[in-house]
Amino acid sequence: MSYLDATNDLYREAALTPDVGLCCTTNPIWQFPGLSIPKIMQEMNYGCGSTVSAQDLVNNPKVLYVGVGGGMELLQFSYFSRQKGGVTGVDVVDEMLEASKKNFKIAEEENDWFKSEYINLVKGDALNLPIADASIDVAAQNCLFNIFKAEDLKKAVAEMYRVLKPHGRLVMSDPTCEQPMNEALRNDDRLRALCLSGSIPIKDYIKVLTDAGFGTIEVRARKSYRVLSPNHYPTDELIFIESIEIAAIKDPMPKDGPCIFTGKTAIYYGDEEYFDDKNGHVLMQNQPLAVCDKTASALQESNSQIHISDSTWHYNGGGCC
Repeated sequence: MSYLDATNDLYREAALTPDVGLCCTTNPIWQFPGLSIPKIMQEMNYGCGSTVSAQDLVNNPKVLYVGVGGGMELLQFSYFSRQKGGVTGVDVVDEMLEASKKNFKIAEEENDWFKSEYINLVKGDALNLPIADASIDVAAQNCLFNIFKAEDLKKAVAEMYRVLKPHGRLVMSDPTCEQPMNEALRNDDRLRALCLSGSIPIKDYIKVLTDAGFGTIEVRARKSYRVLSPNHYPTDELIFIESIEIAAIKDPMPKDGPCIFTGKTAIYYGDEEYFDDKNGHVLMQNQPLAVCDKTASALQESNSQIHISDSTWHYNGGGCC
């Protein structure tokens, strides 16, 4: 049995018998005005963060969500895309699709604005999405892609890139880990399915996205997630796992490489009213400007009177690239 079969079996069980602690997030459940999320959806919240951000969801976007879980994020997305078939949920597990379908009926009873027809549930594989090219404004997945081994991860990201419209956004939440893991952990199919042993370093995660062609990367959050301890797992050392929330935007790739925002800012404190690097970046006196990592490096080299902050790993838009 392959690791993907083991994953499908695990989530088949989770669809039939909700497992509150399976892949729980410490994030609050976003309760937008007029939105009621059924309790069963919250119990089946098998994510490690959130992929729902109002800044991505303007003008009735066409949304794709891969790995439907109990349907909570599909419901949240439909809050912003109130149109028939505005949100598509894809999952390879029949039982999870059926559970979400039932949960949407409960959501209809709790939300007078919501209709199940806003969401189109489709059986499909993340490695071969049944979605047309360039047809999606916002694609999302939560705590799924970290399960994939390297080559499958590349395929899954390439599929998301394919279905997105130009300037469309891939919004993801996944566990990451900066420490090396031993082969016993890496080859444990159940631990991989549980979103633990497939975690990779953030720089490797971002490289998969930029290698696929995404020209802009936004790191929006980085939070504590789990520890793998020697008394519970096959490891000789304590391994710390974080969750990351990230957006990859299908912008053209700049000639000098991708723009990666990790929460750095630039502040000019020189003798002039402002600093203009003649390359599209104007820094007003003592005013912080959010900048991508490569711009931060270039500014630091160009003027000794510019303060560049460390990466905060939290970026909410704005600034310069």
